[in-house]
Amino acid sequence: MSIIENDDLSFDEFDEIDNPGPEVTGFDYVVEAAASRRDFLKGGLAFGATAFVMGGTALTPATSNAAHHAMGFKPVGISTADTVTVPEGYKWQVVARWGDPLWSDAADFDHVTRGTAASQARSFGDNNDGMSLFQHDGKDILVVNNEYTNRSIMYGNRESKLPETQDDILKGKNAHGVSVVEIMQNGDDWKIVKDSKYNRRITADSPMDITGPARGHDLLKTKADPTGTKSLGTWNNCGNGRTPWGTYLACEENFNGYFSSSDENYERSAEMKRYGVKHKDWGYAWAKQDERFDISKNPNEPNRAGYIVEIDPFDPSSTPKKRTALGRFKHENAEVVISKDNHVVVYLGDDERGEFLYKFVSKNKYSEGGNNTNLLEEGQLYVAKFADDFTGQWIALTPASTGMTEAEIAINTRIAASKVGATTMDRPEWVAANPLKAEAFCCLTNNKNRGVKPNAGGDETPVGGPNPRAKNNYGQIVRWEPVSGNHADSDFKWTLFAIAGNPTVHSDAYAGSKNITAENMFNSPDGLVFDSKGKLWIQTDGKYSNKDDFAGMGNNQMLVGNPETGEIQRFMVGPKECEVTGATWSADKSTMFVGIQHPGEKGDSHFPEGGNAVPRSAVIAIRREDGKAFG
Repeated sequence: MSIIENDDLSFDEFDEIDNPGPEVTGFDYVVEAAASRRDFLKGGLAFGATAFVMGGTALTPATSNAAHHAMGFKPVGISTADTVTVPEGYKWQVVARWGDPLWSDAADFDHVTRGTAASQARSFGDNNDGMSLFQHDGKDILVVNNEYTNRSIMYGNRESKLPETQDDILKGKNAHGVSVVEIMQNGDDWKIVKDSKYNRRITADSPMDITGPARGHDLLKTKADPTGTKSLGTWNNCGNGRTPWGTYLACEENFNGYFSSSDENYERSAEMKRYGVKHKDWGYAWAKQDERFDISKNPNEPNRAGYIVEIDPFDPSSTPKKRTALGRFKHENAEVVISKDNHVVVYLGDDERGEFLYKFVSKNKYSEGGNNTNLLEEGQLYVAKFADDFTGQWIALTPASTGMTEAEIAINTRIAASKVGATTMDRPEWVAANPLKAEAFCCLTNNKNRGVKPNAGGDETPVGGPNPRAKNNYGQIVRWEPVSGNHADSDFKWTLFAIAGNPTVHSDAYAGSKNITAENMFNSPDGLVFDSKGKLWIQTDGKYSNKDDFAGMGNNQMLVGNPETGEIQRFMVGPKECEVTGATWSADKSTMFVGIQHPGEKGDSHFPEGGNAVPRSAVIAIRREDGKAFG
């Protein structure tokens, strides 16, 4: 058992330490090839000072200025302040923070000790990410992912900044998972309702049911669960989803970083290597407290993580269900839509460099007001293949197309997708579907390996299609629509809604698309969600150095895009060293809830309390000062 010594490493950077890989493509060559490809430019894409065309509508300076007021707010500038910046006429407040008690018998957060395992089990989890607000029997129930913990902050009261005791390790486990909490509005402010019957903490030790094609398979059987039908816990949940029948979807992402081996000579399988399961964990030391995280003793345990978890927010006694039919990979979010023929369609991204974009279509149909409990238990999983001529196809992952059984496809989905030649993508993160039109968008946040080396499975990552730049440090947003207007169909056409970049530093591909200007530039689009009026909210998790390639970008931020005109305006900027992620609205649309994750991850923030307080991830509420709905 060992730990990460450099706390500044990102998940992806740590994953690559053991597999650096050779450079296979010259940077200048691939940029030139992408910029000169005739068929690609015929579709309307050009870089730098040239035009960027989406869906036949050219974005021009006149269009940009005309759309300025349609967003309903005055755009904010960049900020490097350790606070939240919102437009004139708006205000914000903290609703819930890491360590806030959900029950009266739990202690308030202790800035000296940072709590105990017992107090954390009764309090709001750490590093909140995706979220949804549900209404039930006149109550507002907020469900929030607690993705991970920052070791240097959680254990920052000792020199090692690491878990040193069994209680330390258990505290970290209890800070992961999902927080379900009733909130209420008191005047203009929202607050936690302590002791609500809906309040619940789901952690890395909570019982789970395994459903779908992988249920009971030999690869899921362990000493603790010889049936392969039950597991413990959910952790590293990133984005989320919600279903029309009122359940919450938590999305297990970087599950691999919690496993380690007590036997340094243990030979990892090819499947473990593809999913990044290593001899070393990321410093959480869970295997010291719980043997199931030791791969040399429990080699099948990693196969029981990396799924979509369906949760009933209204029944604290219910058991969450791992939906293996939706595949196993580093899930970002789960965007649920109902197709023209009433099948449930779920769009899914695998957030790793060079991995894939997926779609699930339910076997059975959704029935409004009917019993839709098991719609995510059976269905067909597809993976996207993009062509340079702006068309694409969803390829079904079946025994015939992959040579794998249905259970094997569900467990080793990445391998199945590689077998059918899917398009390697620049880290597919959140997917958002337009509520007013049959189309969807996905943030491809960045990929420094594009055109440089293959993905973890050996699939090449050539420049082209929706991934047009080598060594892509800025990211882009891809947009597609089913040719027939039915999300369940296989054929689609695509374009790029925005190519992030820095036009103040670059005049080539890295300046970004024409709808990126000095006034609205950003990098690493991550969170993505539509509001009910069809505006696209874009959240970033990128470089906040505010220098060199990222000069003039400031802290991470949230912007709003107009899908029709391409206009993008900055709405909010977060505090220092944070990620802005997760968004949901009150029933009357007067309040937007937004996540502020890992402020001060490198030691330079005291958000939200200021002074010398410990930085704490938080959910904030943003409202118009006049109380009107967002518009």
